[in-house]
Amino acid sequence: MSSSQKLYFYPVWLRIWHGFNALGIIILILTGVSMESTQIASAVGFNLIINLHNVAGIVVSVGYLLFFIGNMVTKNGKFYLIKMKGFATRIMKQARYYAWGMFHGEDHPFPLSEKRKFNPLQKLSYVIVMYMALPLVIISGIALLFPEIIIERIYAFSGVFVTAIIHSAFGFFISIFLIVHLYIASIGKSPAENFKSIINGWHQVH
Repeated sequence: MSSSQKLYFYPVWLRIWHGFNALGIIILILTGVSMESTQIASAVGFNLIINLHNVAGIVVSVGYLLFFIGNMVTKNGKFYLIKMKGFATRIMKQARYYAWGMFHGEDHPFPLSEKRKFNPLQKLSYVIVMYMALPLVIISGIALLFPEIIIERIYAFSGVFVTAIIHSAFGFFISIFLIVHLYIASIGKSPAENFKSIINGWHQVH
C-alpha cells in the first residue's frame, strides 16, 4: 500500500441513508428529551413535539429498512460480519490504542483497507447499535404508536410502561453512541477528514 490512498467506502445510497438517519435520530433525541421537560413542552407545544417525534421515527424506521436491505444486496454488509476467533483480543488491542497508543504516536493496530472498513471496537458497537438497539427502539416506538397491540401486563407491570422503559433506555443508549461516534469520527489526519468522507464517499488512508 502506498503512503496515502483513497478508498470508496460510502456509495451514494449509504450517504443518503446516513444523512436522513442522522437528522432523524437528532430530532428524536431532542423531541424525546423535550417530552420530559414541562417547560420546553409548554413553550414549544406538546402536540408539536409528539408529531415531530413520530415523523422522525417513521423516517428513521423506513431508512433502517433500506439500510438493512442495502446491506443484504451490496458488499457493504460484509463489513458488519464478526469473526469470533480472536475477536476479544482484537477488541482489547483496539481499546488500548484508543486509551494510550494514539496519544503516544503508535501506529493504528487495524488500519483501514478495502477489506476492513471498521476497527474491531467500531464493528462491535455498530453491530450492537444497528442490529440490536435501533431495531428495539423502532419496534417499541411502533408499539407505543399503537398501544392496543402491546401485551396488557408483563408480570406485575403494565405492558405500556415496560415498552416505554425499553424505548427510552435504548434511545438513551443510542444518544450516548452518537456522542462517541462523533468523537471517534473527529480522529484522523485532520478533524474534518472523516466528515468529508461521508459527503464525497472517499476515505483517505494514510
